[in-house]
Amino acid sequence: MSLSAADLTEDLVRFRHEMHRHPEIGLDLPRTQERVLTALDGLGYEISLGTDTTSVTAVLRGGAPGHASVDGGKPVVLLRADMDALPVQERSGVSYTSRIDGAMHACGHDLHTAMLTGAATLLADRREQLAGDVVLMFQPGEEGLDGASVMIREGVLDAAGRRADAAFGMHVFSGLAPHGQFVTKPGVMMSASDGLVVTVLGAGGHGSAPHMAKDPVPAVTEIVTALQVMVTRQFDMFDPVVLSVGLLQAGTKRNVIPESAHFEATIRTFSEASRERMRLAVPRLVKNIAAAHGLDVDVDYQTEYPVSITDTTETGHAERIISGMFDSERLTRLATPISGSEDFSHVMAAVPGTFIGLSAVAPGADHTATAFNHSPHATFDDAVLTDGAALYAELATSRLASLSTASPALAAL
Repeated sequence: MSLSAADLTEDLVRFRHEMHRHPEIGLDLPRTQERVLTALDGLGYEISLGTDTTSVTAVLRGGAPGHASVDGGKPVVLLRADMDALPVQERSGVSYTSRIDGAMHACGHDLHTAMLTGAATLLADRREQLAGDVVLMFQPGEEGLDGASVMIREGVLDAAGRRADAAFGMHVFSGLAPHGQFVTKPGVMMSASDGLVVTVLGAGGHGSAPHMAKDPVPAVTEIVTALQVMVTRQFDMFDPVVLSVGLLQAGTKRNVIPESAHFEATIRTFSEASRERMRLAVPRLVKNIAAAHGLDVDVDYQTEYPVSITDTTETGHAERIISGMFDSERLTRLATPISGSEDFSHVMAAVPGTFIGLSAVAPGADHTATAFNHSPHATFDDAVLTDGAALYAELATSRLASLSTASPALAAL
Protein backbone atom coordinates (compact mmCIF):
# COMPACT_ATOMS: atom_id res chain seq x y z
CA MET A 1 0.00 0.00 0.00
CA SER A 2 1.37 3.42 -0.93
CA LEU A 3 2.36 5.98 1.65
CA SER A 4 -0.09 8.74 2.57
CA ALA A 5 0.49 12.22 3.96
CA ALA A 6 -1.29 11.19 7.15
CA ASP A 7 1.45 8.61 7.73
CA LEU A 8 3.95 11.49 7.91
CA THR A 9 2.07 13.65 10.43
CA GLU A 10 4.41 13.16 13.39
CA ASP A 11 7.52 13.61 11.25
CA LEU A 12 6.19 16.81 9.66
CA VAL A 13 5.20 18.35 12.99
CA ARG A 14 8.56 17.43 14.51
CA PHE A 15 10.43 18.90 11.53
CA ARG A 16 8.39 22.10 11.63
CA HIS A 17 8.81 22.61 15.38
CA GLU A 18 12.57 22.09 15.25
CA MET A 19 12.86 24.53 12.38
CA HIS A 20 10.68 27.03 14.24
CA ARG A 21 12.87 26.80 17.35
CA HIS A 22 15.99 27.56 15.31
CA PRO A 23 15.07 30.20 12.71
CA GLU A 24 17.70 31.56 10.33
CA ILE A 25 17.48 34.85 8.43
CA GLY A 26 18.52 35.81 4.92
CA LEU A 27 20.45 33.90 2.29
CA ASP A 28 22.71 31.98 4.68
CA LEU A 29 20.72 29.22 6.40
CA PRO A 30 23.26 26.45 7.12
CA ARG A 31 21.30 24.69 9.87
CA THR A 32 18.10 24.76 7.83
CA GLN A 33 19.90 23.46 4.75
CA GLU A 34 21.34 20.58 6.76
CA ARG A 35 17.89 19.73 8.12
CA VAL A 36 16.45 19.60 4.58
CA LEU A 37 19.31 17.44 3.35
CA THR A 38 18.72 15.01 6.22
CA ALA A 39 15.04 14.79 5.30
CA LEU A 40 15.91 14.02 1.65
CA ASP A 41 18.64 11.51 2.44
CA GLY A 42 18.00 8.08 0.97
CA LEU A 43 15.00 9.13 -1.14
CA GLY A 44 16.81 8.97 -4.49
CA TYR A 45 16.98 12.67 -5.32
CA GLU A 46 19.78 14.28 -7.28
CA ILE A 47 20.92 17.06 -4.95
CA SER A 48 22.68 20.30 -5.82
CA LEU A 49 23.51 23.12 -3.43
CA GLY A 50 23.68 26.83 -4.09
CA THR A 51 27.00 28.65 -4.20
CA ASP A 52 25.75 32.18 -3.47
CA THR A 53 23.11 30.98 -1.00
CA THR A 54 22.39 27.90 1.09
CA SER A 55 19.70 26.65 -1.27
CA VAL A 56 18.84 23.04 -1.97
CA THR A 57 17.71 21.83 -5.39
CA ALA A 58 16.50 18.24 -5.55
CA VAL A 59 15.57 16.40 -8.75
CA LEU A 60 13.54 13.18 -8.77
CA ARG A 61 13.54 11.23 -12.02
CA GLY A 62 10.15 9.71 -12.73
CA GLY A 63 10.14 6.00 -13.50
CA ALA A 64 7.07 5.65 -15.71
CA PRO A 65 8.33 4.47 -19.14
CA GLY A 66 7.53 5.88 -22.54
CA HIS A 67 6.65 9.43 -21.56
CA ALA A 68 7.95 12.45 -23.43
CA SER A 69 7.11 16.14 -23.66
CA VAL A 70 6.56 18.20 -26.81
CA ASP A 71 10.29 18.67 -27.40
CA GLY A 72 11.07 14.99 -26.83
CA GLY A 73 12.19 15.20 -23.21
CA LYS A 74 10.28 14.13 -20.15
CA PRO A 75 7.91 16.71 -18.64
CA VAL A 76 9.24 18.63 -15.64
CA VAL A 77 7.30 20.16 -12.76
CA LEU A 78 8.89 22.44 -10.15
CA LEU A 79 7.68 22.78 -6.54
CA ARG A 80 9.00 25.59 -4.36
CA ALA A 81 9.24 26.28 -0.62
CA ASP A 82 10.97 29.27 0.98
CA MET A 83 12.96 28.64 4.17
CA ASP A 84 14.06 31.93 5.75
CA ALA A 85 12.74 33.58 8.91
CA LEU A 86 12.25 37.23 9.87
CA PRO A 87 14.12 39.59 12.24
CA VAL A 88 11.19 39.57 14.68
CA GLN A 89 11.22 38.89 18.42
CA GLU A 90 8.67 36.13 18.93
CA ARG A 91 5.70 36.79 21.25
CA SER A 92 3.41 33.97 20.07
CA GLY A 93 3.56 31.95 23.27
CA VAL A 94 3.74 28.57 21.50
CA SER A 95 5.59 25.77 23.29
CA TYR A 96 8.15 25.52 20.48
CA THR A 97 8.89 29.26 20.41
CA SER A 98 12.09 30.57 18.82
CA ARG A 99 15.27 30.08 20.81
CA ILE A 100 17.10 32.64 18.68
CA ASP A 101 16.85 36.18 20.01
CA GLY A 102 15.43 38.56 17.43
CA ALA A 103 14.49 35.88 14.89
CA MET A 104 11.14 34.20 14.24
CA HIS A 105 9.32 32.18 11.60
CA ALA A 106 6.58 34.81 11.57
CA CYS A 107 5.59 34.17 7.96
CA GLY A 108 5.15 30.40 8.02
CA HIS A 109 8.16 29.42 5.94
CA ASP A 110 8.84 26.63 8.45
CA LEU A 111 5.52 25.11 7.40
CA HIS A 112 6.34 25.48 3.71
CA THR A 113 9.63 23.67 4.14
CA ALA A 114 8.10 20.89 6.23
CA MET A 115 5.32 20.39 3.68
CA LEU A 116 7.75 20.17 0.76
CA THR A 117 9.95 17.63 2.58
CA GLY A 118 6.76 15.63 3.17
CA ALA A 119 5.93 15.87 -0.53
CA ALA A 120 9.46 14.72 -1.30
CA THR A 121 8.82 11.51 0.63
CA LEU A 122 5.43 10.95 -1.03
CA LEU A 123 6.84 11.53 -4.51
CA ALA A 124 9.77 9.18 -3.90
CA ASP A 125 7.28 6.53 -2.80
CA ARG A 126 5.35 6.83 -6.08
CA ARG A 127 8.40 7.38 -8.27
CA GLU A 128 7.55 4.54 -10.67
CA GLN A 129 4.22 6.21 -11.45
CA LEU A 130 5.70 9.64 -12.21
CA ALA A 131 5.41 10.51 -15.90
CA GLY A 132 8.32 12.94 -15.76
CA ASP A 133 10.76 14.65 -13.42
CA VAL A 134 10.15 16.76 -10.34
CA VAL A 135 12.37 19.63 -9.19
CA LEU A 136 12.14 20.67 -5.54
CA MET A 137 13.26 24.26 -4.91
CA PHE A 138 14.17 24.90 -1.26
CA GLN A 139 14.85 28.63 -1.27
CA PRO A 140 16.48 31.00 1.23
CA GLY A 141 16.15 34.77 1.18
CA GLU A 142 12.53 35.33 0.21
CA GLU A 143 12.12 38.09 2.80
CA GLY A 144 13.48 41.01 0.80
CA LEU A 145 16.67 39.41 -0.53
CA ASP A 146 15.28 37.89 -3.75
CA GLY A 147 16.60 34.40 -3.17
CA ALA A 148 14.46 33.18 -6.06
CA SER A 149 16.50 35.21 -8.53
CA VAL A 150 19.72 33.82 -7.05
CA MET A 151 18.47 30.27 -7.54
CA ILE A 152 17.25 31.04 -11.05
CA ARG A 153 20.66 32.45 -11.90
CA GLU A 154 22.24 29.26 -10.57
CA GLY A 155 20.01 27.12 -12.78
CA VAL A 156 17.10 25.82 -10.69
CA LEU A 157 14.60 26.14 -13.55
CA ASP A 158 16.75 23.86 -15.73
CA ALA A 159 17.95 21.55 -12.96
CA ALA A 160 16.29 18.48 -14.56
CA GLY A 161 18.19 19.04 -17.81
CA ARG A 162 15.48 21.08 -19.50
CA ARG A 163 13.28 24.04 -18.53
CA ALA A 164 10.42 23.19 -16.16
CA ASP A 165 7.01 23.02 -17.84
CA ALA A 166 5.02 24.14 -14.79
CA ALA A 167 5.77 25.54 -11.33
CA PHE A 168 3.74 25.56 -8.12
CA GLY A 169 4.28 27.50 -4.91
CA MET A 170 2.28 27.60 -1.71
CA HIS A 171 2.01 30.03 1.20
CA VAL A 172 0.31 29.70 4.55
CA PHE A 173 -1.48 32.58 6.25
CA SER A 174 -2.26 33.23 9.91
CA GLY A 175 -5.33 35.21 8.84
CA LEU A 176 -7.09 36.11 5.58
CA ALA A 177 -9.41 33.05 5.45
CA PRO A 178 -10.96 30.42 7.73
CA HIS A 179 -8.93 27.41 8.85
CA GLY A 180 -7.85 25.07 6.06
CA GLN A 181 -9.14 27.26 3.25
CA PHE A 182 -7.18 27.23 -0.02
CA VAL A 183 -7.16 30.48 -2.01
CA THR A 184 -6.25 31.00 -5.65
CA LYS A 185 -6.48 33.71 -8.27
CA PRO A 186 -5.69 33.59 -11.99
CA GLY A 187 -3.81 36.57 -13.37
CA VAL A 188 -2.56 39.27 -11.00
CA MET A 189 -2.48 37.63 -7.57
CA MET A 190 0.03 39.71 -5.62
CA SER A 191 1.54 43.16 -5.96
CA ALA A 192 4.96 44.23 -7.07
CA SER A 193 7.24 45.47 -4.31
CA ASP A 194 9.77 48.28 -4.54
CA GLY A 195 11.66 50.24 -1.92
CA LEU A 196 12.30 53.95 -1.42
CA VAL A 197 15.19 55.34 0.66
CA VAL A 198 15.40 59.14 0.99
CA THR A 199 17.87 61.33 2.88
CA VAL A 200 17.26 65.08 2.94
CA LEU A 201 20.54 66.94 3.48
CA GLY A 202 20.47 70.21 5.41
CA ALA A 203 22.69 72.16 7.79
CA GLY A 204 22.34 71.80 11.54
CA GLY A 205 21.89 74.58 14.00
CA HIS A 206 20.17 75.81 17.13
CA GLY A 207 16.43 75.26 17.38
CA SER A 208 15.92 78.88 18.41
CA ALA A 209 17.45 80.20 15.17
CA PRO A 210 16.21 78.10 12.22
CA HIS A 211 17.02 80.95 9.83
CA MET A 212 20.71 80.30 10.50
CA ALA A 213 20.42 76.61 9.61
CA LYS A 214 18.93 74.56 6.81
CA ASP A 215 16.25 72.54 8.50
CA PRO A 216 15.55 69.19 6.77
CA VAL A 217 12.64 68.27 9.05
CA PRO A 218 9.88 70.41 7.46
CA ALA A 219 11.07 69.28 4.04
CA VAL A 220 10.98 65.58 4.89
CA THR A 221 7.53 65.82 6.47
CA GLU A 222 6.23 67.68 3.43
CA ILE A 223 7.68 65.00 1.16
CA VAL A 224 6.02 62.18 3.11
CA THR A 225 2.64 63.90 2.95
CA ALA A 226 3.03 64.89 -0.70
CA LEU A 227 3.78 61.29 -1.70
CA GLN A 228 0.44 60.18 -0.27
CA VAL A 229 -1.39 62.99 -2.07
CA MET A 230 0.40 62.18 -5.32
CA VAL A 231 -0.90 58.60 -5.22
CA THR A 232 -4.50 59.81 -4.95
CA ARG A 233 -4.15 62.49 -7.64
CA GLN A 234 -2.02 60.80 -10.30
CA PHE A 235 -3.05 57.13 -10.18
CA ASP A 236 -6.27 55.34 -11.05
CA MET A 237 -8.05 54.05 -7.95
CA PHE A 238 -8.87 50.87 -9.89
CA ASP A 239 -5.17 50.20 -10.47
CA PRO A 240 -4.07 50.71 -6.87
CA VAL A 241 -0.78 52.04 -5.58
CA VAL A 242 0.21 51.72 -1.92
CA LEU A 243 3.08 53.71 -0.43
CA SER A 244 3.80 53.25 3.28
CA VAL A 245 6.60 54.91 5.22
CA GLY A 246 7.92 52.45 7.77
CA LEU A 247 10.98 54.33 8.98
CA LEU A 248 11.41 58.07 9.70
CA GLN A 249 14.47 59.46 11.46
CA ALA A 250 15.70 62.96 12.29
CA GLY A 251 17.51 64.65 15.13
CA THR A 252 18.81 63.81 18.58
CA LYS A 253 17.44 66.57 20.83
CA ARG A 254 14.44 68.89 20.75
CA ASN A 255 16.42 72.15 20.52
CA VAL A 256 18.90 70.95 17.87
CA ILE A 257 18.16 71.25 14.15
CA PRO A 258 19.64 68.12 12.60
CA GLU A 259 21.98 67.91 9.65
CA SER A 260 19.73 65.47 7.82
CA ALA A 261 16.40 63.65 7.89
CA HIS A 262 15.82 60.17 6.55
CA PHE A 263 12.88 57.96 5.68
CA GLU A 264 12.26 54.61 4.03
CA ALA A 265 9.07 53.38 2.38
CA THR A 266 7.65 50.32 0.68
CA ILE A 267 5.78 50.77 -2.59
CA ARG A 268 3.25 48.24 -3.89
CA THR A 269 1.76 48.32 -7.39
CA PHE A 270 -0.46 45.90 -9.30
CA SER A 271 0.53 46.62 -12.89
CA GLU A 272 3.80 47.19 -14.70
CA ALA A 273 2.42 50.48 -16.03
CA SER A 274 1.82 51.91 -12.56
CA ARG A 275 5.11 50.50 -11.35
CA GLU A 276 7.02 52.31 -14.09
CA ARG A 277 5.12 55.55 -13.49
CA MET A 278 5.97 55.42 -9.78
CA ARG A 279 9.63 54.80 -10.58
CA LEU A 280 9.68 58.10 -12.48
CA ALA A 281 7.21 60.18 -10.46
CA VAL A 282 8.51 59.54 -6.94
CA PRO A 283 12.10 60.75 -7.39
CA ARG A 284 10.86 63.77 -9.35
CA LEU A 285 8.51 64.84 -6.56
CA VAL A 286 11.09 64.25 -3.81
CA LYS A 287 13.83 66.20 -5.56
CA ASN A 288 11.59 69.14 -6.43
CA ILE A 289 10.26 69.55 -2.88
CA ALA A 290 13.78 69.41 -1.48
CA ALA A 291 14.89 71.99 -4.03
CA ALA A 292 11.99 74.26 -3.07
CA HIS A 293 13.39 74.25 0.48
CA GLY A 294 16.89 74.95 -0.80
CA LEU A 295 18.11 71.53 0.25
CA ASP A 296 19.89 68.63 -1.38
CA VAL A 297 18.49 65.11 -1.31
CA ASP A 298 19.64 61.56 -1.98
CA VAL A 299 16.94 59.34 -3.51
CA ASP A 300 17.40 55.59 -3.89
CA TYR A 301 14.46 53.93 -5.67
CA GLN A 302 15.01 50.19 -5.28
CA THR A 303 13.39 47.79 -7.76
CA GLU A 304 12.50 44.57 -5.97
CA TYR A 305 9.82 41.96 -6.81
CA PRO A 306 7.58 42.17 -9.90
CA VAL A 307 3.82 41.64 -9.92
CA SER A 308 2.92 38.00 -9.21
CA ILE A 309 0.96 36.85 -12.25
CA THR A 310 -0.37 33.30 -12.19
CA ASP A 311 -0.95 31.27 -15.31
CA THR A 312 -4.63 30.60 -16.05
CA THR A 313 -4.04 26.99 -17.10
CA GLU A 314 -1.90 26.12 -14.09
CA THR A 315 -4.30 27.86 -11.72
CA GLY A 316 -7.19 25.91 -13.20
CA HIS A 317 -5.25 22.67 -12.77
CA ALA A 318 -4.53 23.49 -9.13
CA GLU A 319 -8.17 24.33 -8.49
CA ARG A 320 -9.35 21.02 -9.96
CA ILE A 321 -6.86 19.09 -7.84
CA ILE A 322 -7.81 20.94 -4.64
CA SER A 323 -11.52 20.39 -5.31
CA GLY A 324 -10.92 16.71 -5.97
CA MET A 325 -8.72 16.08 -2.94
CA PHE A 326 -10.63 18.14 -0.39
CA ASP A 327 -14.11 19.45 0.25
CA SER A 328 -14.90 21.84 -2.63
CA GLU A 329 -16.01 24.41 -0.05
CA ARG A 330 -12.38 24.67 1.05
CA LEU A 331 -11.45 26.41 -2.20
CA THR A 332 -11.91 30.15 -2.64
CA ARG A 333 -10.98 32.19 -5.70
CA LEU A 334 -9.91 35.66 -4.56
CA ALA A 335 -11.89 38.56 -5.99
CA THR A 336 -8.97 40.98 -5.66
CA PRO A 337 -5.19 40.58 -5.47
CA ILE A 338 -3.23 40.41 -2.22
CA SER A 339 -1.12 43.49 -1.48
CA GLY A 340 1.82 41.41 -0.28
CA SER A 341 4.63 40.50 -2.67
CA GLU A 342 6.60 37.38 -3.52
CA ASP A 343 9.85 36.61 -5.30
CA PHE A 344 8.16 33.47 -6.66
CA SER A 345 6.90 36.03 -9.18
CA HIS A 346 10.29 35.66 -10.90
CA VAL A 347 9.69 31.92 -11.32
CA MET A 348 6.20 32.47 -12.72
CA ALA A 349 7.58 35.05 -15.16
CA ALA A 350 9.86 32.37 -16.60
CA VAL A 351 7.69 29.25 -16.24
CA PRO A 352 3.88 28.88 -16.38
CA GLY A 353 2.89 28.53 -12.75
CA THR A 354 0.55 29.39 -9.95
CA PHE A 355 0.64 30.30 -6.28
CA ILE A 356 -1.75 28.85 -3.70
CA GLY A 357 -2.66 30.30 -0.33
CA LEU A 358 -3.56 28.06 2.61
CA SER A 359 -5.04 29.34 5.85
CA ALA A 360 -3.28 27.98 8.93
CA VAL A 361 -5.55 29.83 11.34
CA ALA A 362 -6.47 27.75 14.37
CA PRO A 363 -9.78 25.87 13.91
CA GLY A 364 -12.67 28.05 15.03
CA ALA A 365 -10.55 31.20 15.27
CA ASP A 366 -11.82 34.48 13.83
CA HIS A 367 -9.53 34.88 10.82
CA THR A 368 -10.39 38.58 10.60
CA ALA A 369 -8.99 39.24 14.08
CA THR A 370 -5.93 36.97 14.30
CA ALA A 371 -2.38 38.33 14.23
CA PHE A 372 -1.33 38.28 10.58
CA ASN A 373 1.92 37.13 8.97
CA HIS A 374 5.01 39.05 10.15
CA SER A 375 3.45 39.80 13.54
CA PRO A 376 5.44 38.65 16.60
CA HIS A 377 2.12 37.18 17.81
CA ALA A 378 1.35 35.23 14.61
CA THR A 379 0.64 31.50 15.01
CA PHE A 380 0.15 28.80 12.39
CA ASP A 381 -1.72 25.54 12.96
CA ASP A 382 0.22 22.28 12.43
CA ALA A 383 -2.95 20.59 11.17
CA VAL A 384 -2.43 21.99 7.65
CA LEU A 385 0.96 20.31 7.22
CA THR A 386 -0.36 17.03 5.86
CA ASP A 387 -2.79 18.76 3.50
CA GLY A 388 0.00 20.92 2.14
CA ALA A 389 2.36 17.97 1.65
CA ALA A 390 -0.35 15.92 -0.05
CA LEU A 391 -1.28 18.81 -2.34
CA TYR A 392 2.32 19.51 -3.37
CA ALA A 393 2.79 15.84 -4.28
CA GLU A 394 -0.48 15.54 -6.17
CA LEU A 395 0.07 18.77 -8.09
CA ALA A 396 3.34 17.37 -9.42
CA THR A 397 2.02 13.86 -10.09
CA SER A 398 -1.14 14.95 -11.87
CA ARG A 399 0.50 17.74 -13.88
CA LEU A 400 3.23 15.43 -15.13
CA ALA A 401 0.56 12.98 -16.21
CA SER A 402 -1.44 15.64 -18.07
CA LEU A 403 1.66 17.09 -19.72
CA SER A 404 2.71 13.64 -20.86
CA THR A 405 -0.75 12.70 -22.13
CA ALA A 406 -0.98 15.92 -24.11
CA SER A 407 2.37 15.36 -25.77
CA PRO A 408 2.43 14.62 -29.50
CA ALA A 409 5.71 12.77 -28.94
CA LEU A 410 3.91 10.31 -26.66
CA ALA A 411 1.03 9.87 -29.11
CA ALA A 412 3.54 8.77 -31.76
CA LEU A 413 4.93 5.98 -29.57
